[in-house]
Amino acid sequence: MTNAEINTALYQKMFAEQSQYRDQLRTMTPEEILGQAYEFVCREDILLSLEYNDLSTKQAEALLKSDTPLADVFKKWESWETSHMDDVWSVVAAQANEMIRADFIASRREER
Repeated sequence: MTNAEINTALYQKMFAEQSQYRDQLRTMTPEEILGQAYEFVCREDILLSLEYNDLSTKQAEALLKSDTPLADVFKKWESWETSHMDDVWSVVAAQANEMIRADFIASRREER
């Protein structure tokens, strides 16, 4: 198999895994679903990353050996310390600053 074919096989396996997870969520109460929302979104992001990137053949083959490669990657993601919340805060502050600037510009126009 070519690298592209192996990456496609991995994506398809992980997509099927996510479909099963989605079906499982549909059997839960709304409260239970909300408790799984973060995992669901992260798993969707992992799949999206596979759409735009290819692993090396060895990497893809290694993940294909797992029965649940998507769950495995999510577990790894959860264990990593990332700057995600710092990034979120930066966006919050940037949006607030843009709004302050827009208000300032609008008030200057009104003064004229």
